[in-house]
Amino acid sequence: MTIDAKTPDEYIQKLPEERKEVVSKLRETIRTSLPEGFEECINYKMIGFVVPHSIYPDGYHCDPKLPLPFINIASQKNFVALYHMGIYANKALLDWFVGEYPKHVNTKLDMGKSCIRFKNMNKIPFELIAELCQKMTPKEWIALYEKNTKKS
Repeated sequence: MTIDAKTPDEYIQKLPEERKEVVSKLRETIRTSLPEGFEECINYKMIGFVVPHSIYPDGYHCDPKLPLPFINIASQKNFVALYHMGIYANKALLDWFVGEYPKHVNTKLDMGKSCIRFKNMNKIPFELIAELCQKMTPKEWIALYEKNTKKS
C-alpha cells in the first residue's frame, strides 16, 4: 500500500481508520524517544526519521540528495511495518531486540533484515520500541553507516 503524502500528518490522515491510531502512537513513541538530531519527514513514501543534511551533508549513498535514513513507519496491506536501519547494521542491537521481544509480546516476532512487521495492532510493544529508539544517536548511526558503506 503506497500513500502519497507530503507530511507525516497528511500520511496519517490518508490511512484507513483502523490504522490511524496505531500509526499515530508508533510515530509519537519514536518522536519522543529518539535522541536529539534526528528529523521527521516523509521518506520513500513513508513516515521517516533521518539524519538531516545539516548534520550529515553527504546524505544517503544511494541518492546523496536524500538525508540519511534511520527509521521508517509504513502501513502495508496486511501489517504495519517499522524499518530500523540500526538493527540491520548492528548485530548486537539486533540480538538485543530479538531477545527482549518475547518479554514484551506473547506473539512470534515477524521480522526481515530491517523490517519489523506488526500484523496484530493490539500486540505492538511500544515500550520496547521506545527503548530501541534510545539506543543509537545520530553520531553513532553515522559512524556505523560509514563503517559499513565507505571503502577504506
